[in-house]
Amino acid sequence: MPHQELQRRIEASFAQQGLMRVIEARIAEARPGRCTIEAPFRKTLTQQHGFLHAGVLTTLADNACGYAALSLLPPGQEVLTAELKVNFLRPARGVLAIARAEVLKPGRTLTVARAEVWMRSEDGTETLCAAMQATLVPSVTI
Repeated sequence: MPHQELQRRIEASFAQQGLMRVIEARIAEARPGRCTIEAPFRKTLTQQHGFLHAGVLTTLADNACGYAALSLLPPGQEVLTAELKVNFLRPARGVLAIARAEVLKPGRTLTVARAEVWMRSEDGTETLCAAMQATLVPSVTI
C-alpha cells in the first residue's frame, strides 16, 4: 500500500476515536509496521503529583501499537488489543508525549508489537518514561 494511502487509512480510523481528541493526540508518522503518536502535556491530564497520567501514556502506547499492527493488514481488516504489558520507567514530565511503536512479529492470528513513550522537554531532549509490549488480533471491520 502506498505511504500516503496508508497514512490516510490510519488517520481516518484515528479520527473516529473520541479519546484521542480529548487528549489532543495526533498521528505523527505511520509506515508499514510502525506508528508514532504525539500528545501535548496538559495539566488536565496529570495525576496528583503533576506528572502526565499513566493512563494517558498507556493509551498512547496502545494506540501506537494498534496502528503499527493495522498498517500491515489489508483494507477491510481492523485490529484489537488482546493483551498488553506496560512498565513505567520515569515520571512523565515535559511538553510533549511521543509514543513510538513497531511490530515485532506480524501474524495471521496474533501480532506482537512494542512501544516506547518518551517525554520531550522544552529544550528538545527526550526521556524514556514507559515501555509496552502488546498482543493484537486482526478482526473484520467492526
